[in-house]
Amino acid sequence: MLRKVQRCYGSLEYLSSARRGYASHPPKARLNIPTDYASTPLLHHSAKSALANKELSEEARNGTTSRINLFQAVNVALAHALRSDQRVLLFGEDVAFGGVFRCSMNLATEFGDDRVFNTPLSEQGIVGFAIGAAMEGMRPVAEVQFADYVFPAFDQIVNEAAKCRYRAGHNADSMNCGGLVIRMPAGGVGHGGLYHTQSPESLFTHVPGMRVVVPRSPVQAKGLLLAAIASNDPVIFLEPKILYRAAVEHVPAEPYTLPLSTAEVLKEGNDVTIVSYGTPLYTCQSALAAAEKDFKCSVELIDLRTVYPWDRQAVMASVNKTGRCIVVHESMVNAGVGAEVAATVQEGCFLRLEAPVQRVGGWSTHTGLAYEKFNIPDVVRVYDSIRNALEY
Repeated sequence: MLRKVQRCYGSLEYLSSARRGYASHPPKARLNIPTDYASTPLLHHSAKSALANKELSEEARNGTTSRINLFQAVNVALAHALRSDQRVLLFGEDVAFGGVFRCSMNLATEFGDDRVFNTPLSEQGIVGFAIGAAMEGMRPVAEVQFADYVFPAFDQIVNEAAKCRYRAGHNADSMNCGGLVIRMPAGGVGHGGLYHTQSPESLFTHVPGMRVVVPRSPVQAKGLLLAAIASNDPVIFLEPKILYRAAVEHVPAEPYTLPLSTAEVLKEGNDVTIVSYGTPLYTCQSALAAAEKDFKCSVELIDLRTVYPWDRQAVMASVNKTGRCIVVHESMVNAGVGAEVAATVQEGCFLRLEAPVQRVGGWSTHTGLAYEKFNIPDVVRVYDSIRNALEY
C-alpha cells in the first residue's frame, strides 16, 4: 500500500504538506498526471491520419478536415442532420441559445424556432414529446441537459420508447420510435458532485430495444451521432462532458456515419486486453504506455463505442488471443457495463483465460464534491490491474 501511495503522489512528504482535500498530482508524479490531449495517440493530430480511417465513406476520405473539439463536432453533425432531412428536430432546455455546453449554438438561427426550440424544464415532457414525434415519422433529437437529470424520464424511455416497435408487432414498420435520439452530457469533470457527475449508461443497457452510444472523440462523436439519427432504433447518446473542449482533433469535413454496435481496436497487443469507452480510454492509454515500458508487455486497447448492444465477437476474439481482460469505466462498478463484459468473457473465453477478468470502475458510492477524482478510476488503478493480470 505504501508503494502504491508513493507511486501515485511522488512522496509521503507531499501528502503531509499539501493538505489537499482532492486528488491531484505533485511535480514528480509519474502516472497520475493530466492527460496530454495534444499528443495522445487516441486523437487524430493530422488530416492524413483522420482521412485514413477505413470506416469513413469514400467522399469523406477524399475530402478535407477541420481541427475542432467534441462539442463543435456535435454541432456540425446536428447542423448536417437538420439541413439534410426536414424530419429532424432538435429541442431541450436552453437549446435555442446554444445549450449549457454550446452544442446547439447558431442552429436556431439557421433552422428556425419550429425545428430548434426550447422546452419547459421537464424531462418527462421532453422525452414524451420526442417519442410522440418519432411515432409520427419525425426524427427528433432530444437533449437532456445533464445525464443526472434523465431519471424522471426513465419510465418514458423504458416503457414507451424501448417497447414501441416490439409492441407494434406486424405494424412495426409504421409504429416505432426509429430516429429518436436522446442526447445527454455525462461523466465527471472533477467538481461535478452529486448531480453533475453521473454516468448512467448501465441502467439503459438492461433494456432491449435501445442502443446506448458513448463517443470518445470529435471524429467519433460526429460519425456516431449521424448514425444514431439515421438509425431505426431509439438511441441514448451520452457525450463525455469533460471532452467537449479538451479533446481536439482533425475531423473530416464531409458528412459520414460510423457503425453502431461495432467496437474498435485502438491498439493491438498480445498479452492483455483492456476494454473501455468514453473518457477512461485516455486513462487506459496512459496506463498501458507505462505498463508496457515497465513490464515489457503488449496491451490491446478496445473502444466499445456502443455499450448496448455491444460487440461481443470483437472482445472475445481479443481475449482469446491475449488470455487476459480488464474492463474500465467511470460509472459504479456494481452491475455496470464491466460486469456484463466480464460475464460474457468468462463464458466465451474460459479455457483461454490466464487470469480472472478484472473490473476497474467507480467506487460503489455517490460522488462527493471534494473527492470526485478519488472516485473515478485513475492511471494507477489501471496500471496495477495490468500488473496483477500479468503476475497472476
